[in-house]
Amino acid sequence: MRFPGTPGPPGFQEVLVSALPHAEPIRTARLDLLPLRVDHAEEMAVVLSDPALHTFIGGSPLDAAALRARYERLVAGSPDPAVSWCNWVLRLREESAPLGGKEFAPLTGTVQATVTDRGAAAEIAWVVGTPWQGRGLASEAARGLAGWLREHGVRTVLAHIHPDHTASAAVATAAGLAPTGEEQDGEQRWRLTGGPPDSP
Repeated sequence: MRFPGTPGPPGFQEVLVSALPHAEPIRTARLDLLPLRVDHAEEMAVVLSDPALHTFIGGSPLDAAALRARYERLVAGSPDPAVSWCNWVLRLREESAPLGGKEFAPLTGTVQATVTDRGAAAEIAWVVGTPWQGRGLASEAARGLAGWLREHGVRTVLAHIHPDHTASAAVATAAGLAPTGEEQDGEQRWRLTGGPPDSP
């Protein structure tokens, strides 16, 4: 047993860092969760352009240049080697169409997980663009993400949701999370209370 604050064997920090999960493709019934790339920014700026998406989280939509700068920081990774930033865009396969000789499917939203506690805990979040809401895509993506995290050894999955955001609460419930009764910065903390429910 190694107590906090005492040095580990050579390479100990590197082992911890390599043990943290990093974003990799995830496939659900209708969606491909694709690891975020900087060149997703232009399309995602359109997907996330509705100011209503910021009703509960504050701020306002970013234009393509600002979103690109944000994605550059996210793709570079956390400056803290004990934290892994995992980010995906959601691609909806059922709406694919040929474009320039290739199959093109629209991006519809994002999911993210900040993995901490030596890979044992993660806080997740999600957003689906307004034109694709009401189709269960956020729930499907959150379920897929929660399942992927559990497969990678993450034992505690958390989300923070505004108490008036009933749609986001429904997504959390579908992903197997339940409210804990705890609050932080005006948001309720939800926690995964077991394995994620089976996909429909």
